[in-house]
Amino acid sequence: MDLKEIKAIIDLMKKNSLAEFELEEKDFKIKLKRPIGPGQAAAVTPVDDPELTAFGQLSRTAPAQGATSAPISPTDAEIKSPMIGTFYRSPSPDSAPYAEVGTEVGPDTVVCIIEAMKVMNEIKAEARGIITAVMSENAKPVEFGQTLFKIRPL
Repeated sequence: MDLKEIKAIIDLMKKNSLAEFELEEKDFKIKLKRPIGPGQAAAVTPVDDPELTAFGQLSRTAPAQGATSAPISPTDAEIKSPMIGTFYRSPSPDSAPYAEVGTEVGPDTVVCIIEAMKVMNEIKAEARGIITAVMSENAKPVEFGQTLFKIRPL
């Protein structure tokens, strides 16, 4: 991430009255905080940016419409998003998804892509198991820490 991108994020924060922003990728983490004026308490305010609003609405819905699943066990682990971005189940619109319900995966198996700041990031299962649920909808925004898949460990 370069200085130009950081300044763009700061401008976006000012425009939408955001007090905090955090982004974490493989070997990069940035956390920005803006001071809130004296006497003002931190409050949730409506955001007029449709992209940011979509992220806020997404956190209140689980699982996404169109999500697929098999019987889920309480022992199932979760594959979570390591960043905010757009979730893609396949490398291209006309390709088969990386992982479906019932797919056996290993620690190095790519299960999806998350696009963040025009960079396609391959997300790996990081565990051995069988996919029991797809919790996010293709081509929709996801948040940091949001569950993408449920996996039954082997």
